[in-house]
Amino acid sequence: MTHELLIALVGFAAVSSLTPGPNNLMLMASGANFGFRRTLPHMLGVGVGFTVMIVLVGAGLMALFDRWPILHDLLKVVAVLYLGWLTWKIAHAAAPTQTGQEARPMTFLQAAAFQWANPKAWSMALTAIAAYAPERTLIAVVLVALVFGAVNLPSVSVWTVLGGRVRLWLTDARRLTVFNWTMATLLLASLIPVVMA
Repeated sequence: MTHELLIALVGFAAVSSLTPGPNNLMLMASGANFGFRRTLPHMLGVGVGFTVMIVLVGAGLMALFDRWPILHDLLKVVAVLYLGWLTWKIAHAAAPTQTGQEARPMTFLQAAAFQWANPKAWSMALTAIAAYAPERTLIAVVLVALVFGAVNLPSVSVWTVLGGRVRLWLTDARRLTVFNWTMATLLLASLIPVVMA
């Protein structure tokens, strides 16, 4: 990979990791509801899960979509249904003090597994491989994955910190409800490009 192409890849990774999407909106909501420290496993799960996803997509899954496009459509349906369920959970989330032990942020494994149901993650992975590792050699695919891994964690941390800052304002139950419904609405709105594609 040329120096110029690597710089372009870093830019693409930064922009796509920083822009709103299911991961970032859920991390902001988690930061607001649980704070930065308790959301850390969620953030790490996003970063590691997405990095592994890129490797697996580039190593063979993309070829399956090329061969059987119906698999891509099926994936979109599953992702939309799952994100719809997550939207409902976020909208109805209560403050941790109100729900006792039941209120917990996403775990590392849950966040890593979520990448496979995240339409934006699929779009980012497929675009990154097509644009920056079109020959799909293992070295090129791993390089793309490592760049995303290095850029992703600082990017998603911004959303969690922002959620933590909002948390100070959300001490009132009414404001927390409005915030959670707003995050749920934005998460639902992030599905519009997936459904329209």
